[in-house]
Amino acid sequence: MKAFFTSMGLWWATPLVGIAGALIASYLNWPLPWIIGSMLAVILVRCLGWRVGEIPNGRLTGQWMIATSIGLHFTPVVLEQILGHFAMMLFAAFLTLLLALLGVEFMRRRGMDLTTAFFAFMPANFSEMIQSGIRHKANVSQIAAAHSVRLVLIVLCVPPAMFIIATISPTVAHTRLPSDWYWLTPLLVGGALTALLWKRCELPNPWMFGPMTFCAFFTANFNLQTALPIELSHYGQLMIGCALGGYFDRQFFRASPTFLLKVSLFTLMMIFCTSALAFGIGYLLGFPLMTLALGMMPGSSTEMYLTAEALNLGVGVVTAMQIMRLVVVMLFAEPVHKVWLKRLRR
Repeated sequence: MKAFFTSMGLWWATPLVGIAGALIASYLNWPLPWIIGSMLAVILVRCLGWRVGEIPNGRLTGQWMIATSIGLHFTPVVLEQILGHFAMMLFAAFLTLLLALLGVEFMRRRGMDLTTAFFAFMPANFSEMIQSGIRHKANVSQIAAAHSVRLVLIVLCVPPAMFIIATISPTVAHTRLPSDWYWLTPLLVGGALTALLWKRCELPNPWMFGPMTFCAFFTANFNLQTALPIELSHYGQLMIGCALGGYFDRQFFRASPTFLLKVSLFTLMMIFCTSALAFGIGYLLGFPLMTLALGMMPGSSTEMYLTAEALNLGVGVVTAMQIMRLVVVMLFAEPVHKVWLKRLRR
């Protein structure tokens, strides 16, 4: 009990800071205020010296909520669209990987260690790339810093840019399906159990992919027409925003400003090049340009899904493209790194 109250002293204020930031962002008419506002508020107070801590299991429960919401979009119609565009989506995933590899080569030629640059700039899950970096004896702190900056910059840049391009005000509410608790209750419980099983099997990102897969299976098979209540969606965004903000403080920014600047420039170039490729492919194939751009964006599926949902875009397609990119990177990253390393040693 004493340990609980001791740990609580480190994080009790974190959700309050996050909520304050979300409410201010809502008042200022920012896009995705519950994730962007909470993240910036936590970063600000930590940089000012108040080291608010990580909420225990906050990010996991946030992912659980958002993953459930994502899974509820995979209706039979959406699955038919995904299967119909599978080849294009796979091609787009490999294009994003190729862009990342070109960026890694550019950073290597600027004096950065290949292994560290490789796992720092791969558009994949934070934790898996850190684990790969540990296995290959890379600079893990630089890998963690690069992925933190990448995620935060994409969250800060992409949603506002999409709203501006679409000329839609963030206050315009998109149409939401009613919440059917007859289905939502077992789906939430089943999603949590699936996440625990996913984790036990040591599969990647269990609290995102586990509930999402579980809910998508039942949504597709029973053609469910329900949605997560907006309050639970806001809770999920709040937890994820607070978790992202917790990566940063004054020491983080002072540690290696030159490296952080390189990472920031690399991320902005990836955003620009990915968007340009997406718009080119979309124009040639007649595919919705913004849906394709969000699907190819080297960010997190969570933030891209939330942006697509807010803009009434193809949520299922965006999520499927994000997952496909992660699978492609996870399957090919280490073999490509191994071959590249051998060539350099020769």
